[in-house]
Amino acid sequence: MIEKIRSLPHQAGIYQYLDSAGRILYIGKAKNLSKRVKSYFLLTPTLAPKPTLSLRIQKMLSETVALHYIIVENEHDALILENSLIKQLKPKYNILLRDDKTYPYLYVDMEEPYPHFELTRKIIKGKGIRYFGPFSVGARDILDSLYELLKLVQKKSCLKGKKGCLFYQMEQCLAPCEFPVPRENYMPMVQQGIEWIQNKRRLIKELEAKMEFYAESLRFEEALVLRDRIERISKSEIASQIDMASTDNYDVFAIATGETRACILRLFIREGKVASSTHDFIPLTPYFSLDEAYERTVVGFYGTDKPPIIAPILTAHPFESSEWVVEHLSQLFGKKAQLEVPQRGGKKELLELALTNAHELLRTPQPTKEVLLHQIQELFTLDRLPHRIEVFDNSHHGGSATVGAMITYDNGHFDKKGYRTYHLHERDEYGQMSEMLRRRIEGFGENPPPDLWVIDGGSTLRTLAVDLLNSHGIYLDVVAISKEKIDAKSHRAKGSARDILHTQDTLLRLETTDRRLQFIQMLRDEAHRSAITFHKKTKLKRDQESKLLSISGISMAKIHKLIDYFGTFDAIAKSDFSTLVELIGKKDAENIQNHYRETTSK
Repeated sequence: MIEKIRSLPHQAGIYQYLDSAGRILYIGKAKNLSKRVKSYFLLTPTLAPKPTLSLRIQKMLSETVALHYIIVENEHDALILENSLIKQLKPKYNILLRDDKTYPYLYVDMEEPYPHFELTRKIIKGKGIRYFGPFSVGARDILDSLYELLKLVQKKSCLKGKKGCLFYQMEQCLAPCEFPVPRENYMPMVQQGIEWIQNKRRLIKELEAKMEFYAESLRFEEALVLRDRIERISKSEIASQIDMASTDNYDVFAIATGETRACILRLFIREGKVASSTHDFIPLTPYFSLDEAYERTVVGFYGTDKPPIIAPILTAHPFESSEWVVEHLSQLFGKKAQLEVPQRGGKKELLELALTNAHELLRTPQPTKEVLLHQIQELFTLDRLPHRIEVFDNSHHGGSATVGAMITYDNGHFDKKGYRTYHLHERDEYGQMSEMLRRRIEGFGENPPPDLWVIDGGSTLRTLAVDLLNSHGIYLDVVAISKEKIDAKSHRAKGSARDILHTQDTLLRLETTDRRLQFIQMLRDEAHRSAITFHKKTKLKRDQESKLLSISGISMAKIHKLIDYFGTFDAIAKSDFSTLVELIGKKDAENIQNHYRETTSK
């Protein structure tokens, strides 16, 4: 390793430290790989970490036995590659942020004859476009409220028609598509909508009045809908008495640390007012670095697309790689990015507001589910708090219709959008799990790995998962759950199943009343349900295919053609004769309809 360090090129790139098992411990970037990596080590008389480094870095280097590096064209490419690889590979000593989603904006095109408000996450072409946001929560609620309170054109397509639609009948639109509506009568409603977006307290006041009207009219369900909407809109902003005495925009980032977790708070100032805010918690580990937390927060927020509103960036603390971040964002924005840590004045007050709110959020009690996750982390000695968990199971019947399912648990609830199902080809359980996990690992580039894998199976399948991850240099905790064996048979009696938990070092047999066991069982049962459901669907489809294949003249190609057109076998059964003739010919159409008539009559 010492010879590799001495021969490192004086070029930009990323470097990776690996442990004895080949797992990546840390990914970093450098303008000059040789200088950066050498800054960690004393090369004589033997290779050793420099004593001036932090304890976190010294511990990391004490576990390092190998070094890999990748050369790139410039610092901008190094930062992009570093950020991407950290998401994919989840190194032990890098900070992992869960919130890298893009936030929606509201916009209106003032050059349209009858402007209307819409949602967007990207830049819209047009000279008269005005953007509002970003909004962490409540964007859709604000939009819905504007259309309920103002008789605006609700969709661009509405103007293409020549007759008033349902919105006009509901008295939610003036129907300029059918009736003459002077623009000077229409535009005050647009200005009112803009005012409500910029001052959400006034919008909430209007909604509260409407909610009271519904309640007095005994329309309680509609009143409840408005109550929940008001609550969501209220969550998107922080109350502030700060008067910027300007119409400036700022994106504010502040990180406060507590005893066990840190709070990342983002504050968006638009035209001198607090437009919205969002926050996240991350666990404090021995590997935490405030410098890296700020870099990952800022870079992760802007992503790879130019934002609709480019605002100066304020951070509550200076951080080591700020110059890198500015260079990267300047390329992304197409102009010089502004990033500063103000020391006085109104901008300093904004940072103090953000930090005050971050510290206040840290004082709020952790939710019950969060406490349970900490207990799970302690039980399994996990490196990270398992906010996002993926669970795997497979299903088949006599070796036919073999499928696998992955379900996702994220931040306290099942994330159905993260569910995946797999058609599997291997014949044994080991091969099936291997096939499914390999395909999941291949997708880490687009869908980064979670904090924890749970495998439905014993120690053998857990070891398989760990070996597959290690072979790709990925550091990820894995546990498995297997059914208790009684008289060589799996025991799954509800309420008394003493399932066995398999970890890296031991087998755990917890009491059936233990909430930690019940939590893992809940995850396993959801994966089992998903796998069984997909298996039944697959088997039904194959059985129906088999029945159609038994009809004279019907090939698999013709079945696929019918499915592509009708979508389901039920739709084929109910299809009209003329459509079938167009698709597969008269004789085959007659055979198929005769088949379904005979099936129905039985």
